[in-house]
Amino acid sequence: MPAILRNRTYRRLFTAQLVALVGTGLATVALSLLAYDIAGDHASAVLGTALAIKMVAYVTIAPLAGALADRIPRRALMVAMDLTRAAVALTLPFVTQVWQVYALIFLLQAASAAFTPTFQATLPEVLPAERDYTRALSLSRLAYDLESLFSPALAAGLLALLSSGWLFAGTAAGFLASAALVVSAVLPKPAPVERAGGVYAKAAFGTRLFWATPRLRALLALDLGVAAAGAIVFVNTVVLVREHFHRPAGALSLALGAYGAGSVLAALLLPRVLGRIGDRAVMLPAAFALPVVLAGVAAVTATAPSAWSWGAVLTAWAAIGAACSAVLTPGGRVLRRSAADADLPAAFAAQFSLSHSCWLLTYPLAGWLAAGAGLPATAAALGAVALASAAAATALWPAREAAELDHVHADLPPDHPHLGDAHPAAGGWRHGHRFVIDQYHRRWPAHGDVRPG
Repeated sequence: MPAILRNRTYRRLFTAQLVALVGTGLATVALSLLAYDIAGDHASAVLGTALAIKMVAYVTIAPLAGALADRIPRRALMVAMDLTRAAVALTLPFVTQVWQVYALIFLLQAASAAFTPTFQATLPEVLPAERDYTRALSLSRLAYDLESLFSPALAAGLLALLSSGWLFAGTAAGFLASAALVVSAVLPKPAPVERAGGVYAKAAFGTRLFWATPRLRALLALDLGVAAAGAIVFVNTVVLVREHFHRPAGALSLALGAYGAGSVLAALLLPRVLGRIGDRAVMLPAAFALPVVLAGVAAVTATAPSAWSWGAVLTAWAAIGAACSAVLTPGGRVLRRSAADADLPAAFAAQFSLSHSCWLLTYPLAGWLAAGAGLPATAAALGAVALASAAAATALWPAREAAELDHVHADLPPDHPHLGDAHPAAGGWRHGHRFVIDQYHRRWPAHGDVRPG
């Protein structure tokens, strides 16, 4: 993977992503302390609402940002979003009311919802070779995982020397450094977008792309399975550690670290594995592993706590991290081959929005079930969701995908440039090529129209 860092543009973009992630990690710790300063005993309610606002911003803003990506230069858009996030971070230490926190958090997360899909859509153009792009996806996964381990430690070190307000300064510095690195990167010129319609029509295109493409419908089902398994880790680990096992606060970091370690290990192995077998052969088995692990978690949490059950939970958390990484990391490859180059911003924006919709469902489900029915029932219910998601993805994603799809155009004139290699057929003109949903192809061809690759 270090070989792709020789690409100057990618190296700068990856470094920008890394420093922005560290800034975001510092902001998470600082926001928790700010909520406690303002709300005291009600800090949990404030943070819960802030997380909900984050998800709402992700779900609603990302599609609009994808629609605007072809009207605004991508570099300018990413730099503007970094500057916005830096300004919000510098403003947060001065707020005195809870509603001000909510307003600024929405603005901060709206900027992230615009930045991240635009960044993701730029990478395939910077790294056109499949092998390089696969390595970039694994590096991005590693960056997210290592940030989750590194940022809390960095925050703890800073708090030992400085007041909590300086964490927001560190956050702003991260976003400013990200903006400077993006400015210094020379980005490829994106392909022109020929799709007609206003901003809202273009925003809706990404969602329509998902519904019309079988493998993308499967990808959405897989995202739901990951969200079901991830929710029990991120929502219920603290209850599991403190209430079920009665372990000290440090054990919480150990449990979350086990999840991160599993994810890191999978990300390191995936480039070599994906070079030998396809995305479907990796993602579906990993998805089916999630309900198996959650069934084990349900069984373990139904028994009295012991040394062996604590070890079993750590193993389960590492397995969930590895399986989630094996599902999520190849997702960018699936998106890349499911959309035209010009439509990549809309595709990544839709995936960003729809996948976070899944988390918006599973986060409260994990919390409410644990409070009302207990941890074993929560693990069993989320395992059932993960199993249904994996089964749906298997049914939606064809086992053998053709390199080209034959299809008939009934609405294009015979002299249209797109029909250069077509021949007359019943109802129109027939030809075959790499098929994606776009302005000329609004539905997926019937199963009988497949041309073997």
